[in-house]
Amino acid sequence: MSDAVARIEKLVVQFDRSGTPFRALKGVSLDIAPGEIVALVGESGSGKTVLGNCLLGLVPGGHRTRITGRVEVGGTDMVGGPEKDKRRVRRNELGAVFQDPLTSLDPTMRVGKQVRERGATAQRALDALTECGVPEPGQRIRYWPHQLSGGLRQRVSIAGAITAADPGGVPSLIVADEPTTALDVRVQDQIIKLFARLRDDHGCSILLITHDLGVAAQIADRIVVMSEGEIREHGPTARVLREPQHAYTKKLLESRLDIAGPLPPASVVEAGEPVLTLSEVVKDFPAPHKRGEKRRVLHGVDVRLEAGESLVLVGESGCGKSTLLRIAAGLETPTGGRADVPPAAGRPQLIFQDARSSLTPWLSINSQLSERLAAAGVPRKDRPARVAELLGQVGLDARMAASRPRQLSGGQCQRAAIARALASSPGILLCDEPVSALDATLAAQVVDLLDDLRRSTGVSLLLVTHDLAVAKRIATRIAVMTDGRIVEEGPVEQIFASPAHPYTKQLLEASPSLAAVAS
Repeated sequence: MSDAVARIEKLVVQFDRSGTPFRALKGVSLDIAPGEIVALVGESGSGKTVLGNCLLGLVPGGHRTRITGRVEVGGTDMVGGPEKDKRRVRRNELGAVFQDPLTSLDPTMRVGKQVRERGATAQRALDALTECGVPEPGQRIRYWPHQLSGGLRQRVSIAGAITAADPGGVPSLIVADEPTTALDVRVQDQIIKLFARLRDDHGCSILLITHDLGVAAQIADRIVVMSEGEIREHGPTARVLREPQHAYTKKLLESRLDIAGPLPPASVVEAGEPVLTLSEVVKDFPAPHKRGEKRRVLHGVDVRLEAGESLVLVGESGCGKSTLLRIAAGLETPTGGRADVPPAAGRPQLIFQDARSSLTPWLSINSQLSERLAAAGVPRKDRPARVAELLGQVGLDARMAASRPRQLSGGQCQRAAIARALASSPGILLCDEPVSALDATLAAQVVDLLDDLRRSTGVSLLLVTHDLAVAKRIATRIAVMTDGRIVEEGPVEQIFASPAHPYTKQLLEASPSLAAVAS
């Protein structure tokens, strides 16, 4: 492909891991044509991000990293070429969107300055923020990154990526590494359409790195499936989804949680005394940049959680879901209303979105579980057996008790976090986006694990998510939130079969699905 925007030829990347060589990429070759959207799909550790970083000329690992092969963008060698040439390409021809916007944005720079960092005008920065769905861009441009939700931070990152040094310019290639992972379904839909518009209006090529085949199905011209540093399968999107050739591709398709899939078998939850009651809960926070003013994020919310049920709160970033969860956990005090947990239910336990960050990095899993067991009054001599039992409950080998979080995969960290929450035998698990950062296979495993624990132990689940496919898989009842209010509530079957509120219908319509492409 002589006119390729980017060309990768027989690329091998080998890292040194404590004296042991590790090949992250094993002879990968890939061309990206002008105006083409290529989805690079695979699980964590498959080499997707390393490949994307090589295209950006940001090869990690220092002098011990060995690279053979060639990576070209616009005719410039992004691995072995002069640094000044690589900087020129990054400034004028490349855009980059990384998975974690909190670490990719500079906390010491206001939003506007970061979007304009490559030379864009103030008006171009405002236009980019508007294109990316940032509400009130004229105000948000003065915000610091920590004043934005995770979804808004990602939109700001994308706004910075679509500006080039030339006034009104758009990069010829955008490398987007999991750009929709932290986004709500409607915002995700906006970003997907934005990428498609950049391709259609400006001929911009996009390498979309993702573990979500639903996102790839919505936008990609071609899908490239990677595993263990090698390309397992590639081809037109419809063909790969309808007639996958490789066993790994079939596994990814079978594992994905999809709103078009069937409802899981219902579990009967008999009405009884609630384990959690939130009554007319109101919450105000100080308004940014408005001294003395308050911003109301919860407007008289009522929630009743029954013993043994799974209530899922669905809504977009900023709607008040996580704030409500923190009030239920006792980590926030409501401005008005009440949060009641009967003594028999015990103290609710939280499971966070980023499991690795929620675990203490310098303590072994055994130490972290033992701490909780000690607080629960379990005698010291009984703790080793109880630790092994907890790890078994969440599907981890007892030998992993000696591991620290950095030695575990993302899925294993999430399982360890669930085991830690279970150590105090709570009646309620509060789950804040527990699978949004996980690969499709791991997300399905963790969702099924939580549901199995609910069915086997009787623990109640109050789970927050923006992913309706997750809600469909695990919920017995769904409450839909927007602007700090619950606008619809009912059994999972009712919400999916006959949604009553326009907002619920919008969420369902915006949720990515493989059904339309694979049918």
